[in-house]
Amino acid sequence: MSDTIDEKIKNYRTAPFDARFPNTNQTRNCYQNYLDFHRCNKALSAKDQDTAPCDWYQRVYKSLCPVSWVTKWDDQLEAGSFAGKI
Repeated sequence: MSDTIDEKIKNYRTAPFDARFPNTNQTRNCYQNYLDFHRCNKALSAKDQDTAPCDWYQRVYKSLCPVSWVTKWDDQLEAGSFAGKI
C-alpha cells in the first residue's frame, strides 16, 4: 500500500477532484485538507508510526490554500487559539 501512496505523492501535480467539494469555491476543501494533515500527523505520531502518508494532505492544502491563510492558521496553532478540532 505504501508503494501506491509514494507513487501518488511522487506524481502529484495539483489537487485532484474531491467529490465532497464539487463546487468551484474550494475554500472548504483547503481547510479540510489542512485539518486532515494535522490530524493525521497527530494520530500517527501518537502511535510512533511514520507520518509520510500525511504528506498527501499537506501537498493538497498547499496547492489550494493561500499562503496567508496557512501562516495565520499555523500561528494560531502555536498560540493555542486555532478554532478547528485537531
